[in-house]
Amino acid sequence: MEGVVLPWAQEHFGDQKWTFQQDSAPAHKAKTTQEWCKSHFPGFITSAEWPPYSPDLNPMDYSIWSILEARACAKSHKSLELLKQSLQREWDRISVEEVRRVAENFLARLKLCIGAKGGHFETG
Repeated sequence: MEGVVLPWAQEHFGDQKWTFQQDSAPAHKAKTTQEWCKSHFPGFITSAEWPPYSPDLNPMDYSIWSILEARACAKSHKSLELLKQSLQREWDRISVEEVRRVAENFLARLKLCIGAKGGHFETG
């Protein structure tokens, strides 16, 4: 995270306040990882504060994977290797503007989750 995430965030957010939200993968929940994130990110939601198994609140789950699937799987692939290449190519083509739109939708999704008392919710 120190070599990739932090420099990327500094480049894209500059002096703006931003919050880092991670998934709850066991490797990410390590005490040292949680402490590093708290000390290096301006805003950080710990794994203890984040609801487990929350795809409605994970931009990768509710948006980015759908974009990749639609683009990379628009045609069939003759091998797993060709599918992997297609996914990588389409990942590289996701624009900053697309990621920004997904991120800007997050607050509305968070409010829907609160309204659903942490349960699943549908978006329009």
